[in-house]
Amino acid sequence: MAETAMQNNSALRTQPIKGTGILSAPMLRHLIETGEIAADTPIPEGQIQPASLDLRLGAVAHRVRASFLPGRNATVQQKIDQFGMHAIDLEKGAVLERGCVYIVPLMERLKLRAGLSGMANPKSSTGRLDIFTRVITDHGEAFEAIPAGYDGPLYAEIAPRTFSVLVRQGTRLNQLRLRRGQPSLGASELHALHLAQQLTDRPLDKEELLRGVPFSVDLVGDASAPGFGDGVIGFRARRNAGLIDLDNIAGYAVEDFWEPLHAAKASPGGLVLNPDDFYILASKETVAVPPEYAAEMVAYDTSVGEFRVHYAGFFDPGFGHGVAGGREGGIGSRAVLEVRSHDVPFLIEDGQLVGRLVYEKLAGEPDKLYGQGIGSSYQRQGLTLGKQFRR
Repeated sequence: MAETAMQNNSALRTQPIKGTGILSAPMLRHLIETGEIAADTPIPEGQIQPASLDLRLGAVAHRVRASFLPGRNATVQQKIDQFGMHAIDLEKGAVLERGCVYIVPLMERLKLRAGLSGMANPKSSTGRLDIFTRVITDHGEAFEAIPAGYDGPLYAEIAPRTFSVLVRQGTRLNQLRLRRGQPSLGASELHALHLAQQLTDRPLDKEELLRGVPFSVDLVGDASAPGFGDGVIGFRARRNAGLIDLDNIAGYAVEDFWEPLHAAKASPGGLVLNPDDFYILASKETVAVPPEYAAEMVAYDTSVGEFRVHYAGFFDPGFGHGVAGGREGGIGSRAVLEVRSHDVPFLIEDGQLVGRLVYEKLAGEPDKLYGQGIGSSYQRQGLTLGKQFRR
């Protein structure tokens, strides 16, 4: 099985797992080679990102009555048997309806050694379409968390929130990051890294970095900055829009699915978020991830307001690194924010703190970096919608 999974990757570098940190691409190839990451269908090199692995949907989706966690005494399949409504064949493609919850067995499975754990997240394009998706494991007691030494299948919970979507067996909605130990940087290490490699164009001092590098929302825009022309500060998803085929790249007109938001139409320097509307906004700052590190946008923090700031949180090594993306030619790319307000209308203002990036060291040197060379879609992004929309 391991030999089959690796057949497309045999000429590429592998690296045994050593040290503490996030596993880079050569280490992920090593795990595929040893069978710790396995699949019945070969895992192509295109699934292996600089510090994560794309996960593929399997052949069937199970419509279920409600989201669930299996808990320590049950498998995911046992819960599907209990709460499932019907099965949907994905081999030739099928529509997942907005407002419904589906469980899909993934093609990849794990047999991790002791000390290796993981965390999953939606891919960037998944989050930008407001597809709420989380990875679940057998006996799991938390979404997205892969316990150390996990041996078993992986499942995706999928709940399209705004658009109904057409998916197929092999569609990649989720990504997996594996780590050995606890490689997060403390405030002093993060400050030293910022001084050496400029993680953001925001002025920082050490006291601000206890929970990661802060970033704020841009509600002013700048016609001279990439993606911010014509005073557009963001987009609000249109309700009851059409179906999106996830494989139809650059196939849809923006105006059919999104309402552009202009700075002049917002209150001065602010924007009122309507409950349960979905918004695409951008960070005021540019951010960069040096090649020896990976970053993650930290989970929603209720202390900054009654809204969720993101769905897709992984930033790969090389994101924004060496890229002139700032308003005045500074280094970095902007972070795109997927925003949804809850319960009540909520006012956010230009420059309001909305999130933080936590940086972690890699366990080994990567042999690929985020960027156009590996087909990355958002390296020089400004205010950028998903790749299914024409730019």
